[in-house]
Amino acid sequence: MVYTQLAEEAIKAKLKAHPPYSNFHVGAALLTENNKLYLGANIENSSYSLTICAERTAVFNAYLEGERKFKAMAIASDAPDFCPPCGACRQVISDLCGNIDVIMVNHKKEIKVLKLSDLLPFAFGDENLR
Repeated sequence: MVYTQLAEEAIKAKLKAHPPYSNFHVGAALLTENNKLYLGANIENSSYSLTICAERTAVFNAYLEGERKFKAMAIASDAPDFCPPCGACRQVISDLCGNIDVIMVNHKKEIKVLKLSDLLPFAFGDENLR
């Protein structure tokens, strides 16, 4: 799957978001090494801290299905420009997916690709717990 196709899947996933408070829709599409696709969308709750982001939804869906090896994740949002994952999502992606490519999609359907390590330099990881 090429990254433009992955970006299109993230845009489709955005339509499944449930953001009744922020009205900010985010979709994510996570690609495994076996080219399986897992989607996620942000789901808000009246207790804002219990809201879950699209990126974590996609990662957790993949983990529930036994996936452990990933290539890339695309993210599409309502923001007019490229929208990177929040700090919590960066940490989860780092811990559970590794240094994958992160494809951000803007409203013109242009993409920007960065390695996760570019978005989260000096990440906290397993080595810090020893």
